[in-house]
Amino acid sequence: MRRTLPIVVALTLLGFATGCADDSGPVSTATTTVTAPAAAPADEVTPDATSSAPTADSSTSAASAPAKPASDPQPAPPKAVPALTCGQLAGADLGSPKAPFYDHTDHIPLLDGIWNGEDGTGVALQKPCAIGDLDGDKAADAARAVVVRTGGTGQFWSVVFWHNAAGKPAYRTVVDLGDRTPVTSIGITGQKATVVWLTRSDDASMAELNTRRTTVYRLSGVTVTELSHTDAPYTP
Repeated sequence: MRRTLPIVVALTLLGFATGCADDSGPVSTATTTVTAPAAAPADEVTPDATSSAPTADSSTSAASAPAKPASDPQPAPPKAVPALTCGQLAGADLGSPKAPFYDHTDHIPLLDGIWNGEDGTGVALQKPCAIGDLDGDKAADAARAVVVRTGGTGQFWSVVFWHNAAGKPAYRTVVDLGDRTPVTSIGITGQKATVVWLTRSDDASMAELNTRRTTVYRLSGVTVTELSHTDAPYTP
């Protein structure tokens, strides 16, 4: 009995251990596992990734887009026509079939501002002269005083107008101011010519000058129109 009890106890303990093993299964050592978040599918792109980097399609589209054609070259602005000068008028012509210079329908060529006819008529440019646009083409034309002498004491004053034809004077017309009526000044502004000259009242003699007249003219083609005039007393 003494030898049997330890053997029975040992068998009993072995069976208990075997039963426990059958109920719980094999025992493994416990470990801690950290699972990383699943990556987004390849076809899902977050908004930030889309906005921060161009796609292959966009770069290909930009590379294949046709270049914009160069704009047509703009034409160069027209060159400004040089203004006439009072010195040029010394070699200009007077008269034309459309606007005779007194009774001269042919061109009278001035030489150093003077012309002398076979009949004794003399023409001479005088100092009063003005340069400015008279016909609105933005080219500076010219107006200058001229005296015609026909012999004796007669001295017929006038104002001649020249058009600016590509920088050269082209005669347009003349305004006859009368005998012994000197021009003191000429100005051009606003496409109008202002002429200041001396004349006489109706009751004065031909040798007397007692009126300073300021006349404003407008030129249209070969026609000169007086727009206005004002008189003031003049004492030599």
